Amino acid sequence: MASHKSAEKRSRQSGKKTLRNTMIKSSTKARIKSVLTAVEAKDQEGAKEALAVAVPVIAKAGAKGIFTKKTASRKISRLTKRVNATKK
Repeated sequence: MASHKSAEKRSRQSGKKTLRNTMIKSSTKARIKSVLTAVEAKDQEGAKEALAVAVPVIAKAGAKGIFTKKTASRKISRLTKRVNATKK
């Protein structure tokens, strides 16, 4: 347990940040799953709509440092690739 005032504050801040990151990561994963579900159901329009919602969420998570920027970019790229593959 933290015994200094500054260590107690860091502990509080860390707890808040962890909770926020967990919430953002969870909602991002839910958006990704909705895209993948639409792709597996061969629903091209639904997949495009879900992708349009998911991309900004993933990008924002990358910008905030929840994911690294490259990870966010990779996730967006792979999702887009899968949605585009449903056209064929």
